[in-house]
Amino acid sequence: MIQTEKLVYEYDKRDEEGNVIGRSRAIDEVDIDVKEGQFIAILGHNGSGKSTLAKHINAILTPTEGAVWVDGRNTKEPAELWNVRQSAGMVFQNPDNQIIGTVVEEDVGFGPENLGVPTDEIWQRVEESLKAVGMLSFRHHSPNKLSGGQKQRVAIAGVVAMEPKCIVLDEPTAMLDPEGRKEVLKTVQRLREKKKVTVILITHYMEEVIDADKVYVMDHGRVVMEGTPREVFSRSDELKSYRLDVPQTTILADELRARGLDIPKGILRREELVGYLCQLK
Repeated sequence: MIQTEKLVYEYDKRDEEGNVIGRSRAIDEVDIDVKEGQFIAILGHNGSGKSTLAKHINAILTPTEGAVWVDGRNTKEPAELWNVRQSAGMVFQNPDNQIIGTVVEEDVGFGPENLGVPTDEIWQRVEESLKAVGMLSFRHHSPNKLSGGQKQRVAIAGVVAMEPKCIVLDEPTAMLDPEGRKEVLKTVQRLREKKKVTVILITHYMEEVIDADKVYVMDHGRVVMEGTPREVFSRSDELKSYRLDVPQTTILADELRARGLDIPKGILRREELVGYLCQLK
């Protein structure tokens, strides 16, 4: 579904007067491979390059060197731009930057309308998308009166209504409280089950990636770790060297193991830890 080959992205560095004073490399020879239907998480601290990578998947940015392929299409090809953006929908950090309608259902229908979808089908997609994110009862509400989590769910519905094969979520919960974060993540999981879409989640919240099929960790524009959540979080000291934390349950399990308890590395869930503790004599 998504593949990058030695992806490099550089941009001009400028002084206060706007003069070019050099080049900076934000993405440095990144290779990722995402299969259709997978849930992929990309972790990294601020400035690691993860959001820049996300913008390449939707062809908001194009490579300086290397290539990005979305559903078999090269994002560098101008003739493929429309197809790439139909295949990979983007949900940004701040839903207020993505919601433009004065009524929820009109906002969700905006994308399909611009794709030239017939009117009857637009309203069908609007209803299905709002139902999928649990916001159908708010279809006639003003987005301005919704909570942050509800707005983000409307933004996701707007992308879903365009029927992309892949949804890229660029730190979609960064501006939300813990309850709002849970709300949005449950929505994403429901969409994967119902629509079978590929999900790429860009985040720095460790607990959000536990259910991912694969995790990539970025630092200074490079992929420095990759594997399943269990494989990645079992290397907690290495994660900390990249200024990243690990889930609270994993931290507790590590502390207990350090005190001599027979608990394996890479514990991710509270229930899992409780199970091992109950087996100890």
